[in-house]
Amino acid sequence: MKRDNEYEIEGRVRFSEIDHRRRMTLPAIINYFQDCSIFQSEELGYGLAYLKERKKAWMLSAWQIAILRYPRMGERIAVSTWASGFKGICGDRNFCMRDEAGNIAAYADSLWVYMDLEKKRPAKPGNDEISAYGVSEPLDMERADRKIELPEKMESLQPFSILRGHIDTNEHVNNCQYVQMALDVCRNEMSAGKLRVEYKKSAVYGNEVVPRVGTDGERTVVELCGADGSPYAVVEFKP
Repeated sequence: MKRDNEYEIEGRVRFSEIDHRRRMTLPAIINYFQDCSIFQSEELGYGLAYLKERKKAWMLSAWQIAILRYPRMGERIAVSTWASGFKGICGDRNFCMRDEAGNIAAYADSLWVYMDLEKKRPAKPGNDEISAYGVSEPLDMERADRKIELPEKMESLQPFSILRGHIDTNEHVNNCQYVQMALDVCRNEMSAGKLRVEYKKSAVYGNEVVPRVGTDGERTVVELCGADGSPYAVVEFKP
């Protein structure tokens, strides 16, 4: 049953969103979630133009995503999102991707921080913004710790630079690009059933990224660090 404040978009899995097995990629799923939340903000009047004028932004702090199955090329899907809570400078948001039969293919919990870009520090969103999104019942899911522990052994791999194609409207690396980077540096093909991402700081065009990879049981963890060793993001894949 659809929640009171749930926002939904419909789509069809495109050729550009699949891998060599004709299945939707993990970044494609994340992009659908991200696009859905942006479209909701645009329709409510609190989208990109509103935030830019006020020098504010919602910055993603953490993802927890579960993939029950990867939709295949040509499938019709519906993606929905809703705010599940606000507290101080933070907002919780849930996502769900369903197939044409209404079965859940993927779902997610996320934590966002409202930022004052001019002062470069967190700020409290206005009551009008919180009221516009409303708050609905959160997903019934097991929530993992936001902090991702690193395996004991981490191997440093070949550094690379942040390119223009990694950058979004805030002039920072887009949230999904960190996941794509982590997938790219994994030696084995990843087919994750569970994903967690902890965002530490924003990378910008020209920054160097030093990836570090480690395994711990079923977990594969990728830490994407700056040249000084401090992490931009930590990505955990589980089957």
